[in-house]
Amino acid sequence: MKKITFLFCFLVASLGYSQVVLEDFESMYPAGDLNNFEGTSSASIVADPAPGGTNGNVLEIVSEASGNPWQGASMLLQSNFIDLTGPNPQVQLDIYSTSSFGMLVAAENPSGMAPRSAGDSDSNVDYVGGSGWQTITITLNQGLDGTTTANGDYELLAFFPGWNNATDGWVTGAPGVGTPNTIYIDNITGIAGAALGGPTCNDGMMNGMETGVDCGGPDCPACPAPPTMGAPAPPSRDAADVLSLYSGAYANTTIETYDAGFCGFGGSTEVDIAGNPTYLYSGVPCIGWEFTNNRIDASSFSHIHFDFYTDDPDLTGKVFNVKFSDWAGGSMENSALEINVNAGTTPGIVTGAWVSVDLEINFTNPIFAGSPTRSDLAQFVITSNLSNAWYDNVYFHRNLLGTEDLTTSEFKAFPNPTQNSWNITSNNIIKTVAVYDVLGKQVFALKPSATEVEVDGSTLSQGLYFARIEGENGSETVKLIKE
Repeated sequence: MKKITFLFCFLVASLGYSQVVLEDFESMYPAGDLNNFEGTSSASIVADPAPGGTNGNVLEIVSEASGNPWQGASMLLQSNFIDLTGPNPQVQLDIYSTSSFGMLVAAENPSGMAPRSAGDSDSNVDYVGGSGWQTITITLNQGLDGTTTANGDYELLAFFPGWNNATDGWVTGAPGVGTPNTIYIDNITGIAGAALGGPTCNDGMMNGMETGVDCGGPDCPACPAPPTMGAPAPPSRDAADVLSLYSGAYANTTIETYDAGFCGFGGSTEVDIAGNPTYLYSGVPCIGWEFTNNRIDASSFSHIHFDFYTDDPDLTGKVFNVKFSDWAGGSMENSALEINVNAGTTPGIVTGAWVSVDLEINFTNPIFAGSPTRSDLAQFVITSNLSNAWYDNVYFHRNLLGTEDLTTSEFKAFPNPTQNSWNITSNNIIKTVAVYDVLGKQVFALKPSATEVEVDGSTLSQGLYFARIEGENGSETVKLIKE
């Protein structure tokens, strides 16, 4: 009886740790959870290409000769992590191609809770092209490509088809010299780890059914749209009263690079917004402009200006910090003039509207940090954890506008009447909006520092209200009707 009980328990334990198919691509796989990199031209879900193939949907990875040797593609598992603990952390794949190739497989956890690990075929034999679908097993305890033994639950698997299994190295070692091939992967099998859970609308990644980072799809809030209009046009100023780094309204100083790569290259890209050249900041913790050979002296300018826009739906903990680096005649930063903007500052970060930051350089204002010194500026740096930020009109000025240069502010409120909220727009920056009831009591106030603002009236009773709107070049009181 003891032997039977022991055998039964052993079988139950074995079943609990048996391998299962973690991904067969038969259910709708989110395109945002596939990523091709380093020159791979595509990673997509296609029908089984093998003659008479019965595998249904499979993963196709197309590598190119012009890509890097380490080009490849990655995918996120959908239902469960893969458990790669224990002495034999294994993953099993079905693979197919018309060409022979070796492949490196890496397991990663984007949250950093498990070490990156990579391995290749246990048999160290390349797949033989044209031999039909084959099943290979990878044990992730080899520490290949500078990794370590897998130990934990993993959500992401990456595939590198330019690997030589026999030599444990890349087929070609030179950057820009890849191995062209088209390979297919199916039936990713392993020990199921913890369930991946529900929607991931706050992890800073585009995954699941999302159509953007933490937004879109059936589970997350809708993604705000990028700007359809350019930043507000700066006012006309005398050339002597402006020192512009980047603006279509003024003559700009010479910038040697708009992508200095302080936190990685590619994070600063010029784009067109409704015919207006604008820079997009995305994908890196910081970006920098350099003008070390054309330094600027802004000490005689009293004000600083820049416009920015973000489509991030969640602004919790988000910042948009600007720094002007002063080198004091030397070869490195000596001090820095900083403006630190967040959801609680004035002006602050808002979603879906241009924010115009136009400030007198006055260190009694808590938005400033560092040093007011600006006589030998050599770099402009933005540090932000926003997913996307568009920015324009970066300049210093003396805030001198003649009466002939003033543009009177015009305001519009719509829909009016409304049952929920009003949109207020202006041709100039709206500094404050104060809403009063018919008894003259202020019911709420806003400081948008933008050319448009939404006034939420959903909590107000039906009736007549008055909005006192103050802009940079004028003010007006408008009637608001709540139905």
